Amino acid sequence: MKKTTLCSSLFLLLLFPQPFRLQAQNQPMVCRAVVEGKDTLPIFELKGFNVMGFKGQLSARELRKRTKLVNNVIKVYPYARMAAEKLKEYDNMLAALPNDAKRTKAMKQAEKAFIKEYTPVVESLTFSQGLVLLKLVDRETGKTTYRIVDELRGKVTAFFYQSIARLWHYNLKDRYDPHGKDKEIEQIVRQIETGKIAI
Repeated sequence: MKKTTLCSSLFLLLLFPQPFRLQAQNQPMVCRAVVEGKDTLPIFELKGFNVMGFKGQLSARELRKRTKLVNNVIKVYPYARMAAEKLKEYDNMLAALPNDAKRTKAMKQAEKAFIKEYTPVVESLTFSQGLVLLKLVDRETGKTTYRIVDELRGKVTAFFYQSIARLWHYNLKDRYDPHGKDKEIEQIVRQIETGKIAI
């Protein structure tokens, strides 16, 4: 046994001499260790990481549902990011204006431009994509869509939009819950952000 180990070691040294020379040049490293019997085991702290994945065995129905959700998130996530950027832009623009009349006028102009640019996109979304978009807007901005409309256009307009949304079973007041009912959406978004899923 010792002869085989010695031969293997010599073979590895001859085959890969560079890594062993580099290792010999390194300075000794001080670290915590645990002694178990005659062995000394070093202890290193590793950086935290997220484990993202789905259940192993999926039925055909669950697989179709998951694939649909992934496709929906891929389609609407860029729009949610864009909405968050636009909201920051509008907040900065409104903060720079001196009075409420100018703010109201600027918001109406911005709303017209926004509607003109994004109405075809929003009209092309399916029902489930619309629900995912509302959730992702809340995720990206930290505000529900109802609150965003309330802050930018007022309570009456927010109530009107909420009433119309409720006719199609949307709720603009729904919060994004990354650890509860929206856990799968959160996992998909994190995979997009880390580059594991391409947009």
